[in-house]
Amino acid sequence: MRNLKVMMSYRGTAYHGFQIQENSRTVQEVVEQCVSKVLNEPVTIRGCSRTDTGVHARQFCFSVQTNSQISEKGFVRGVNGELPADISILSCEEADPDFHARFSCQGKEYVYLMHNSESKDPFTQDLAYHYRRKFDLQLVQETANYFIGTKDFRAFCTDNGRINTNTIRTVRSFTVQKQDEKIYFTIQGDGFLYHMVRIIVGTLIDVNEKKILPQQLEQIFASGDRLQAGRTAPAQGLYLNRVFY
Repeated sequence: MRNLKVMMSYRGTAYHGFQIQENSRTVQEVVEQCVSKVLNEPVTIRGCSRTDTGVHARQFCFSVQTNSQISEKGFVRGVNGELPADISILSCEEADPDFHARFSCQGKEYVYLMHNSESKDPFTQDLAYHYRRKFDLQLVQETANYFIGTKDFRAFCTDNGRINTNTIRTVRSFTVQKQDEKIYFTIQGDGFLYHMVRIIVGTLIDVNEKKILPQQLEQIFASGDRLQAGRTAPAQGLYLNRVFY
């Protein structure tokens, strides 16, 4: 039995997230069908993350076990030949038997993309959040620095019915950069909670609009109360950008 480590990218617009769901089209379902066809055996792929409906991935890792002797290049070419245009296999390599795309992951980097202009951009439809208001880059970057470090992010995640979830996470870096009309929120950490990145970005948007003051963040963290943090930014601006092993 071989264990393959596979990198792919996808545009999440047409999918209800990565993980298989009943009565919904997901990335995992589509990829598993194509991989099973190429390997000529039914397989289950194990993804590095559970991206939400409409969220994209520039680099997403999955692992798959197979009895097939297909070459790595043959796997990439064969699966890409079966996949729809909005999903692409980037690479494939042999991995140790105990490698698992999720549990072996040492960190992730997300990018949230915002189109900051009065006019919408037809070329970023479903690929960026259209934000019309004036954006105070210095204020938002200074506030973003507060999220760096090992903290309890309970106030910045959606519970989703999970009880006694460990909400301690380490954010290693967080930058906010503007290039022309595009604003990039780039956050890297050891792991992220459900909706965590979107709620952090939404909170920074509320800081930009003076609905939340930067000095309130300490109180919000201490409260652990989701209702005290900001909005949840729309899904279409979020990208899983890199995964680290």
